[in-house]
Amino acid sequence: MSKIPDIRFIINPTSGTKSKVDVAARIKLHLNHQKYSHEIVYTAYAGHAPDLAREAAEQGCSIVVAVGGDGTVNEVARGLLNTDTAMAILPKGSGNGLARHLLVPMDLEGALRVLNEGHISSIDSGSINGHPFVTTAGIGFDAYISSVFAGNKKRGLQSYVELVLKEVRTYKHLPVKASINGSVLDTDCYVMAFANAAQYGNNAYIAPEADIQDGLLDVCLVRRLDLIKALNLSYSMLTNQLAHSDSAEYFKTKHVQVETEEPMMYHADGEYMGKTATFDVHIQPLSLKVVTPQISQR
Repeated sequence: MSKIPDIRFIINPTSGTKSKVDVAARIKLHLNHQKYSHEIVYTAYAGHAPDLAREAAEQGCSIVVAVGGDGTVNEVARGLLNTDTAMAILPKGSGNGLARHLLVPMDLEGALRVLNEGHISSIDSGSINGHPFVTTAGIGFDAYISSVFAGNKKRGLQSYVELVLKEVRTYKHLPVKASINGSVLDTDCYVMAFANAAQYGNNAYIAPEADIQDGLLDVCLVRRLDLIKALNLSYSMLTNQLAHSDSAEYFKTKHVQVETEEPMMYHADGEYMGKTATFDVHIQPLSLKVVTPQISQR
């Protein structure tokens, strides 16, 4: 039987389609081969990466590297939760939310330097109706935008903001009942975001004070939103000031339950998950090991 490699790179060949970079060649050039043995595998379909990551963990790989965008990172993380195998990231997506939160460099050479250093920490993850997430989940408008953005040929922050400002004119808030920290909140809801990390991606901050190791979710509630508030909200997100915005309220909690009068859309790490009228969201403390340049060991 051949020796299990130290690192398995899982590459999503559809991420970063505009990039002409040969990722395998960069890995060969910049990985510390005296320190690590490695293999490269490619996803063949959506939902393939969790199986590839889980298999690597079961075989005893030390590190699995997600090479792609937020969707690839989510899938790899799902396969590694509560294992001894750490996840590293080579960011190749349009948002790169977790990579940015962890201060992983956006260039492949820089990200590979972080991998070569091999500093491993543990971070929290979240779960919404049984679907794991590592950065954010949410119900309402941001989930609706996720569903529309998934079919948008244009990616990146500018396209996202343009879409928000277009759709905000017609999307309506809905009444919800949320159980948070032992209290029941009957409220209007335009957006309720459940943040483990500070940002959606592209340095658009939904919860600037979120700590990915504190065992708590930062719940961001936007009750109502018109065009003027949407403009102010977008500016606040892009300038890392949302925690001080008049448009948003924040709660820190381990567990949230939400009931709605009619089914609402929801997402996990930007992936549209569908509609339902009940939501159960909770934190899973220090459930994922990651390779990072900046989070202290725990």
